[in-house]
Amino acid sequence: MQPIRPRVTDSITASSTTTTTPTTTRAGGRAIDSASARAHGRFVRRRRQPRQPLPLPRAPPPPPPPSRPASSSIRRTPGDRPAGRPIVDRRRRIDSKSRGMEFSALLTSAGINIGLCALFLSLYSVLRKQPHNYSVYFGRRLAEEKFRQQVDYFSLERLLPTAGWIVKAYWCTEEEIRRVAGLDSVVFLRLFIFSIRIFSITSLVCIFGVLPVNYHGKETNHGRIPAESLNVFTIANLKEGSRMLWVHCVALYVITISACILLYYEYKYISRKRLAHITGSPPDPGHFSVLVRSIPKSDNELLDDTIRNFFVNYHGSSYLSHQMIYRKGSMQKFVDNAERVYRKFVRVKMSSFGQSRSSNLSRCGLCGVRASSFQQYRNKFINSKKPDLSDPEVIEAQKDCPGAIVFFKTRYAAIVASRILQSSNPMLWVTDLAPEPRDVYWSNLWIPYRQIWLRKIATLAASVAFMFVFIVPVAFVQSMMQLDQIEQLFPSLKNMLKKPFFLKLVTGYLPSVVLLLSLYTVPPLMMFFSSIEGSISRSGRKKSACCKILFFTIWNVFFVNVLSGSVLNQLNVFTRPRDMPSMLAELVPKQATFFITYVLTSGWASLCSEILQVYNLVYNFFRKCIFCYRDDPEYGYSFPYHTEVPKVLLFNLLGFTFSIMAPLILPFLLVYFCLGYLVYRNQILNVYYPKYEMGGKLWPIMHSTLVFALVLTQTIALGVFTIKHATISSGFTILLIIGTVLFHQYCRHRFSSIFNSFSAQDLIEMDRDDEQSGRMEEIHKHLLDAYSQGTTNMDNSSSSRNGGAPIEMIMEDPAQDAQDSNQELCDAVKEVTGSIQEHADEM
Repeated sequence: MQPIRPRVTDSITASSTTTTTPTTTRAGGRAIDSASARAHGRFVRRRRQPRQPLPLPRAPPPPPPPSRPASSSIRRTPGDRPAGRPIVDRRRRIDSKSRGMEFSALLTSAGINIGLCALFLSLYSVLRKQPHNYSVYFGRRLAEEKFRQQVDYFSLERLLPTAGWIVKAYWCTEEEIRRVAGLDSVVFLRLFIFSIRIFSITSLVCIFGVLPVNYHGKETNHGRIPAESLNVFTIANLKEGSRMLWVHCVALYVITISACILLYYEYKYISRKRLAHITGSPPDPGHFSVLVRSIPKSDNELLDDTIRNFFVNYHGSSYLSHQMIYRKGSMQKFVDNAERVYRKFVRVKMSSFGQSRSSNLSRCGLCGVRASSFQQYRNKFINSKKPDLSDPEVIEAQKDCPGAIVFFKTRYAAIVASRILQSSNPMLWVTDLAPEPRDVYWSNLWIPYRQIWLRKIATLAASVAFMFVFIVPVAFVQSMMQLDQIEQLFPSLKNMLKKPFFLKLVTGYLPSVVLLLSLYTVPPLMMFFSSIEGSISRSGRKKSACCKILFFTIWNVFFVNVLSGSVLNQLNVFTRPRDMPSMLAELVPKQATFFITYVLTSGWASLCSEILQVYNLVYNFFRKCIFCYRDDPEYGYSFPYHTEVPKVLLFNLLGFTFSIMAPLILPFLLVYFCLGYLVYRNQILNVYYPKYEMGGKLWPIMHSTLVFALVLTQTIALGVFTIKHATISSGFTILLIIGTVLFHQYCRHRFSSIFNSFSAQDLIEMDRDDEQSGRMEEIHKHLLDAYSQGTTNMDNSSSSRNGGAPIEMIMEDPAQDAQDSNQELCDAVKEVTGSIQEHADEM
């Protein structure tokens, strides 16, 4: 068969104005244009094809729809919108609800907090250089000579922000901090060191290992990262049955093993520090004293004689003396006011002497007597007011005496007496080791011992009730995360929420700010509950408040925020407690965005507010600039462990929980711990000073909370692995939970007894050293005056720095050396003044 030669024809349409492209039809029946035919000339000429009929004319294509501007500022009416197509704004809102917060909203919140941090730190570096702010930012170093000698002149350097305080805070050694602020501050800073170490490891593992797996979990087309939803960075982005869940299981093992190793090291290190603190500190009157309550009363003898006869009879070889506890009356209030006046007098005298260093006499009254002689007169006044046991009023007051402080000759005897039952009736002769003098909470010693258990139950019930009442503001915060609920609560904000910036601000920043402001009401109330609970020491009251705030924070900030919404509304938490792991596994990744912004607002901003001391700064400004007071107010605050320890532990819990769920939170937490370490070191060195010492007893609470965070993280991971049908990972996670619990039990049996009691070996060796060196008699003399209700708690304080001096003398007096050199002259003036007064009396 001969090849058919193709033939090109022009197809003309019925309309003379419309033409079509010349086409050619191949042997297979497919038409090609003339250009293609010429391109394939050789091949086409070898074939012949029968003539085909002319094709029908084609209809012109429809005109393209008018392009819409990219800004979408033109709003369509329902008539312009095609049928069945939703409005663009409505579709975007639906997508935003399903996708969650965008990455750009997180960047907005981070930018706001970074700006606030930079502003506050710059203000602090400038305000701390102003002489009228020394009382705010250098409370514990207020009386040092370099502050007294500075002249208030203008200098450009004072107006320039610097970072010198960061260098000084960083290079200060741990031993210097312990010597200045006590063991509790060292324990608190060790918590930051542990957090920095563990979350550095966690960030490396999860950012470079877990985060890419979460991001590429589902086969979707990812857009620009700022427009991505934060849900794509969480474990919720993984599909069920994914083989990549083993990465999360391995990361969980690495985090848990590293945390356990670091926790064991820290527990062992702090235990050694506590033992060294007990054996190396000056003699503590609390080690020789026992608080006795619920003393049986007798009609035949005074209560004072009853106590003496009992302890002479049963502890005759070790009993030294005792001191009765009386209710505060009008005389006691008068003495307290006199003590306040005395402290103000000391400050005025110091400032006056600093301004007139050339004077040879200290400005004390009319004759220039030294401050130490004023202290002697004050002590004589207080000793003259000691009760007389033969006075009928004293006999009547002993009937209402709640207890007494009994002194023993040795530490070992006092510890033994405080640990054993003194009577066959456990409700009589109740003994506890007395707190140190500056730690006694005198107002609670009047609480009858039989009421203490009722008070504890009542405060526990009140705390639990307040925890559930606080669900209301937390639910309001969660409603701010959803646009439809915001529009229902605030209809006037509909137009404003259409703007992207305000939408990101309301949903990404304001909820955590509202929650932070609500949490400011918690510490005062919990401290009040701990006060009426009946604690005999201020440190015990603060420790109790710390535990209450910790439980409250974990429940309301973490669990209620996670379980709010559909779970609490349907009461599934209470009706199905066995499904709690699966509920948490489903809901925790959804709340990752809120907790990231919470770390920014409650973490970064609160640190800057702490270092700026906003309240004290405003008060000092009004006091000196508005009311024109020249004296410096007292800013002698003890460190607020009851508020700061729960906050840091909560951030540790959030870091562990979201480490494999939403690793984006880890860099923000790591920045918080690094900044907090520097800020709190600066505050401990310059602002706060310890009024009393807890001896590092907060570390067992920290350790237990950190282990609970690990177990909670593993439980949530187990729920996620179960939902995702990862059977092997679930089995390994169960083994990890069992191992973590066993580790906690080992640490508790290995170290916790060191923080709850004293060893007989250490106490007996300390007693022997004091007896051999001849210090025991001096200690016994000091015991009789250590616990005095006639002086305030501050006056009874003694520290390792001053060897038992009153708290107002802890701060070094810049004029003390000059006063000592003029002692002879002052004594001579005193004698002359006394002789003149005697001559005037004779006349």
